[in-house]
Order: sequence, then structure tokens, then C-alpha cells
Amino acid sequence: MVDDDEDLAQFVRTLLERRAGYVVETASDGAAALAAVGTFQPDIVVADIEMPGMNGLELLTAIRAQAPWMPVVIMTAHVSFDYAVSALRSQADEFLTKPLDTSALVGIVERLIEEGRSRREGERRREVVLAVGAHPDDVEIGVGGILSAHRAAGDDLTILTLSRGGRGGDADLRQHESLAAAELLGARLFLKDLVDTEIEGGGPTVRLIEEVVREVRPTVVYTHSAHDRHQDHRAAFEATIVATRGAATVACYQSPSSTIDFRPTRFVAIERFIERKIELLACFASQSEHRAYLAPDYVTTTAKYWARFGTGAMVEPLEIIRDGSALADIVERAGATR
Repeated sequence: MVDDDEDLAQFVRTLLERRAGYVVETASDGAAALAAVGTFQPDIVVADIEMPGMNGLELLTAIRAQAPWMPVVIMTAHVSFDYAVSALRSQADEFLTKPLDTSALVGIVERLIEEGRSRREGERRREVVLAVGAHPDDVEIGVGGILSAHRAAGDDLTILTLSRGGRGGDADLRQHESLAAAELLGARLFLKDLVDTEIEGGGPTVRLIEEVVREVRPTVVYTHSAHDRHQDHRAAFEATIVATRGAATVACYQSPSSTIDFRPTRFVAIERFIERKIELLACFASQSEHRAYLAPDYVTTTAKYWARFGTGAMVEPLEIIRDGSALADIVERAGATR
């Protein structure tokens, strides 16, 4: 409760503690309130609009930057259209006038606390996903369904492609295809220009990936497996594992060139997203003419095969390098069965 009127602040504190059982802290100005937000970590802030120093709207803006989920109620004793509009533009959750209706205040606080807790839980569960591939279409083949599930769950997606695939086709055309797939998926795309078939797993590639990691700060990373015949795929694996050492969850996907030593331990159901995966792969039309593994029947058959090890009708397999439990509920959050 933030108000330079100490009597009103204490009245609201007593009201909420006795009637609703809440623990209430008070502050007489915006600066003190903002400091309390960082230490007390309240479920809600109720603040007067007119205070010395930082006013209520300035406090609201500062709280939104620090804790976007936190509900803020703005109140005033001076009814003003401009105040009301300013509060709404600043995204106040409620705008109240004094004298306060005590029953209404308690009801509003109870409702907004529940809404705020839901928003906070959503903030906590939102993942930042980075998918690394050596060439255009590698990521979409390996985890196109899983990335679609992440997107449906509201997670942030970034694709990092290390080369434009000039040895496997027209590099400019493949670049446009990659952009189309990223747009369809709702992902940010970093398309680098390492030499196709000559990607190295050491320092230069590690530093390239680290640049993206510093900008994106991923919590979940997907990349190639070490068990792959293609030298670029193995190099991408080696560099990614080093560059994403701070990520909570790292997993490796299957490529068409994966060897028999590819041994997945996690099987993610993608039946709700198989059509979207096929749409993603259709973006790579220049490759589909001579790459049988891009055909829809091939994609669905492969997904059905891996389902024998999971619980869904269609599955994408993963080798888990590091599991921060982010994968445990990704499909559940997207509304599918695991």
C-alpha cells in the first residue's frame, strides 16, 4: 500500500489484514515502494497517483519494467478524466477514487492477486528456445513439430543456421526458403555464412554461436547429434555444446544422416503439430525434388515409427544432453498429450 497519507495507508492495511488475511506493507512514496517490491515481493501494489517525488504513474511504469506480471491499482482523491486516461494508458489494472468502497477494494484485491499469480506462473514457464542447424531445413526436419509445440505454448523461438547450404543447392534460394519457414513458425532467424561441408567444431564456430546465445539467452537448446555421418552436423554439435554450456536444457535431434548410434531417450508427441511440420518442410521446395526424406509420407512414417517408444501417435526423438525439466511439459502446455 503506497500513500503519503499515513492514516489512509494504515486503514487499508488493517482492512486487508483483518478481512482478507493478507500481509500488507506500507510505503509513503514511490521510491520506497519500488525498493520494497524487490525485497518484499508483493502479490499486488495499491498506490495513490499523487505523491511526493515519484508519483503513482511513474511507480507503475517502474514496476512494469521490473515485474511485468504484477497487478497495480491506482487511486486518487481528485476525480479527473486525464488521470483515468493516464492510468489506463500506463496499463493500471484498476483505477479507484477516494473515499474507497471497502468491500469493492477487498474484492478487487482478491481478484487481481489471483490474476497476478497466474501471470507470474506464465512468466516462469515461458521458455526461450534456440534451435541450431548446420544447413537450411536441418532444424525443421529434426524438431519442426517440437518447435511448433513450443510456439503454441507461447515460447520464444530462434533458429540459428550456420551455413546457407551452397553445396546442396542455390544459396540465395535456400536463404529465402529459410526465411519463409521461420516466418511460418513465428521464429527469429540467424542465417550465417559458414562454408557448406567445411564447418568446424572449434573456436570460430563456437564464438559465432556464443554471439547469438548472448543476445537470445536461451533456456532450451536443440542441435544436431554427435552420431551423424555428415561432418557439418558433427561440427555443429561440438560447437553448440560448448557455446550453450549455460542453458538449462540441451537436446539433440535426428537428421536423415544420423547413424545407428543415435540413441534417443526422450520422445515428444507431435501429432497435433505434424501438419505444421509438413508445411514447414514444404517451404524448402528446392530440396524436396531430390530429397525423399522431405516427402510428407516419409515424415509421417518416421514420426509413427518413433511413437512405438513414446505415448503419442507421432513422435520426434531426442538425445538428452542436459535436462532442466523444460521438456517435461512443453507439449502439455501446448495442449497436446505427452
